[in-house]
Order: sequence, then structure tokens, then C-alpha cells
Amino acid sequence: MDYEIHPMSMDDYAQVLGLWEATEGIGLTESDSRECLARYLERNAGLSLVVRTGAGELVGAVLCGHDGARGYLRHLAVAKDHRGRGLGKMLVEEGLSRLKSAGIPKCTIFLYAHNQEGQHFWHHVGWRRRDDLLVMQAVLSRSNADQEER
Repeated sequence: MDYEIHPMSMDDYAQVLGLWEATEGIGLTESDSRECLARYLERNAGLSLVVRTGAGELVGAVLCGHDGARGYLRHLAVAKDHRGRGLGKMLVEEGLSRLKSAGIPKCTIFLYAHNQEGQHFWHHVGWRRRDDLLVMQAVLSRSNADQEER
């Protein structure tokens, strides 16, 4: 089967959201609303990606962006029936290439500690766990705070 990578656009939102909702290990919050994603894509133009089949079916996605110093990949997902074909790795490599072209020297991901499948994937594509860092968060909006506290 042929696959093509394209920059993510807001036209992809409904399909990308459906993919994320169907993917184990991805936690969605108000930060994934249409409005928030539109701001993210505008701020990080051309970095977030989708994979489509030759027939146009969206089967993969990743959010990719940076803060000017470090890159971040979020919500990497590939539809279950298209896994094992290198699509996740392809999305990661293309995202990292785009970050490197933007002058970003490092990239970070965040995984839920219980996401064993995700951990296996990231180890498989060459990422290593850092035990010297602790993630901390301040909740600025209470509307979805309960969902974020896992």
C-alpha cells in the first residue's frame, strides 16, 4: 500500500481527533480542542504531520512543534490496521527532520508511565528514557483538570 506524509491542517481535525480517540495511550484534554490545535498549528506551521493512504484515508498523525530551543512530539498515532509498516517511525523521522531544519537541536516526548506499547515503540526507534528529570505541571484551567491528573 502506498502512503504519503502531509503537513497537518485544520481540515484534518475531525479525522485526527477520531484517530487519537481510538488510540490507546493517548490522553486528550482541552488542549486538544479545535481552537487550541489551530493555535498550535499556526505557531508551528508545517511541522505537525499526517499520513494518508493512496486513497486518501488518514491513518497516522503526530503533533510536532518547538519553543525555540527544544522540539516536542505529541500524540503520535497510527491506526491499528496500519501498524507494523514503519509509519510511526516515518512520522517521527520527518518531524525530527523538520525540527532540525528549523534549528532545533533536541526533541522531547512525554509518555504515560503505564503505556508499555508506547515505551516499546520509542525504545525501538532509538529513544532512551531519562531518569534524571521529573515532570511537574500547574493546571491553569479547572474544566478538564481531572482528566489531566492521571
